[in-house]
Amino acid sequence: MPLTHRPLRLGLLENNTYLIVCPATREAAIVDVGFDAEAAIEAAREAGVHLRYLLNTHAHYDHVAGMRTVQEALGGDYYLHPADRPLLEHLFEQGAMFGFPQATAPAVVHDLAHGQRLPLGEEALEVIHTPGHSPGGVCFRWGEWLWVGDTLFAGSVGRTDLPGGSFEQLERSIRERLFPLGDDLLAFPGHGPSTTLGRERRDNPFVGEGAGRA
Repeated sequence: MPLTHRPLRLGLLENNTYLIVCPATREAAIVDVGFDAEAAIEAAREAGVHLRYLLNTHAHYDHVAGMRTVQEALGGDYYLHPADRPLLEHLFEQGAMFGFPQATAPAVVHDLAHGQRLPLGEEALEVIHTPGHSPGGVCFRWGEWLWVGDTLFAGSVGRTDLPGGSFEQLERSIRERLFPLGDDLLAFPGHGPSTTLGRERRDNPFVGEGAGRA
């Protein structure tokens, strides 16, 4: 049976959190819990899943702050790209910068790597390293679905003015690692509505075909 997912829009910044489930085995992964961890925990319990993975597309506060609470309630192994460990280690400072409460990082950090496959029930998620919004930003792919975090949005891209950000790197990640995957892929971002890679390749004002042209 194919994977399913449940999007949850949580917190002050309307972050998209995703509960990804293998229906055949009830094994699940949860992606990017920043705020309102209790709502994510409730969704997982309602779905009757065994939480195998806690996955972060990157380590900005609004995507990480709730992960420890979920882990303590439901278990699961936590994964992050090593290039974002410095951000994780400064989670308190990140929160303080925006006036958010103190948060604790998840216990035991497992590394993600480009091309890695994470078995999930009868399927697997592929890891795609897409630095630019942050040094360790990643996307997760299954078939025609792509969870892109803050790498790419419908009609926009992730900001690159925070520590470790680089627009040139982000543009390269999107154009060289995401767009070649095919126009039909559905992209599920960290904020806002879903989109397709084809729509963004054609029309995105920052990285689309017409971007930067007079």
